[in-house]
Amino acid sequence: MKPFTYERAGSPAAAARAAAGNPGARFIAGGTNLLDLMKLQIEAPAHLIDVNGLALTAIEPTVEGGLRIGALVRNTDLAADARVRRDYGLLSRALLAGASGQLRNKATTAGNLLQRTRCPYFYDTNQPCNKRRPGSGCAALQGFSRQLAVIGGSDACIATHPSDMAVALRALDAVVETVRPDGAARRIPLAELYRAPGDTPHRETMLEPGELITAVTLPPPVGGAQIYRKVRDRASYAFALVSVAAIVQRDGTAQVALGGVAPRPWRVEAAEPALRRGAGAAAAAILAGATPTHENAFKLTLVERTLHQVLAEARS
Repeated sequence: MKPFTYERAGSPAAAARAAAGNPGARFIAGGTNLLDLMKLQIEAPAHLIDVNGLALTAIEPTVEGGLRIGALVRNTDLAADARVRRDYGLLSRALLAGASGQLRNKATTAGNLLQRTRCPYFYDTNQPCNKRRPGSGCAALQGFSRQLAVIGGSDACIATHPSDMAVALRALDAVVETVRPDGAARRIPLAELYRAPGDTPHRETMLEPGELITAVTLPPPVGGAQIYRKVRDRASYAFALVSVAAIVQRDGTAQVALGGVAPRPWRVEAAEPALRRGAGAAAAAILAGATPTHENAFKLTLVERTLHQVLAEARS
């Protein structure tokens, strides 16, 4: 165990200031990902800032008619909330498709969005990984890549983002609220939260040093058939090979985001009109420019078939 210091934050701004003043600091809430990474010495924070005491646990309506979800709302509570189940069923279904009941009881909204990749080379400290050790290389490019990205990656990284919740929130046009170390608030559309890996895959989000997520805001309900379909190697407690989060309206218009295929939740709004022409046309448009490996090229077909199932279910 590497030594670290610990403090309990008194306010969101105080937490952000403390993190900005200590480059080796990490926020901790549920700890369902961070503690595992610390045990494996993938993460070795010099200072932990406990944010569990902050008043960020409410789910409340917004003046625009949407819903504001506090950063510390547990995944179990969010999935079970009556308003979420009624108006944002896509989000509830995505949450229940992720992890185990025990982990959902501890995992938080913000923590879910910021969890690290489950790429096997990221977790193997004997292998080069640009996310874990910038500039060391990417063992996945010539290694076992069945689970990894087919689009949106780079020559430096083809890891996938593991969150189910983030995929649903991307389809729902969610916005992330934060506080900076100077106390200023910021709103970041989820579409802009995650960075493309490029040459710096260790920089995963647009958050500034010390910036703390305080809430996620959903727009007013849009209705439609809301479906989350997750294809994985086993029926529970497994990350997606491919997932589809879809909101399909009676007139055939749809909002669709994919998981398991890219370093971030993958949505191409310009391709969504192609859904009217069927799953094949939509998959081709959404995955235009894909560069799969020989081990994960099957995901291209899997996306099309999963989209077909989702559209058929919505129209029925």
